[in-house]
Amino acid sequence: MTRVLFVCTGNVHRSVLAERLLAARLPPGSAVRPESAGTQARPWSGMEASTRAVLEELGGDGSGFAARPLTAQLVAGAALVLGLAHEHREAAVRLAPTALRRCFTLKEFVRLAAGGVDTVRGGEGTATMHGDIPDGQVPPVVDGFDVVVAATAGRRGATAPVPPAEDDISDPWRRPRSVLYGCAREIDDTVSTLARLLGDGASL
Repeated sequence: MTRVLFVCTGNVHRSVLAERLLAARLPPGSAVRPESAGTQARPWSGMEASTRAVLEELGGDGSGFAARPLTAQLVAGAALVLGLAHEHREAAVRLAPTALRRCFTLKEFVRLAAGGVDTVRGGEGTATMHGDIPDGQVPPVVDGFDVVVAATAGRRGATAPVPPAEDDISDPWRRPRSVLYGCAREIDDTVSTLARLLGDGASL
């Protein structure tokens, strides 16, 4: 299994939605395993009621969830760590500095990967990458999920920066349901793109 870890603050809204919505958008049999944790989470079973309602409205499964705090072990064991805001990415890196090149915000990773990876052909276990490739030439094909992550990390310093807020998804904690729903839709749009970028993860 290829673990993708989403991180927010309390592990009650944003990271939960990202975990379960990505699971819903991946193809059946995918080896990608979405998980989540929170930088200030308290362990408890069950999903927050408003989160579950919005999640299920968007087609996700709210059953069997347990919130958990972010740990160095969780970061070290994930193939990809995606914070819902910069502070979450930075917290993951502080816990496991060697994971730096596998830690992004969710929106940052999708933005960079969409600019550097055409597709991941999971059925063949390959990723197609492109850069300055002349028209009519076939981009080089390279193996594996890890290569996609490494290539995306390489683009982090090679593309024009964006304002930090553009790569953050705002916390809907204690805000009206409409804000939570808008947050969930933003996350769903982003993880749907992520699922397409990863393709069929069964062979990654």
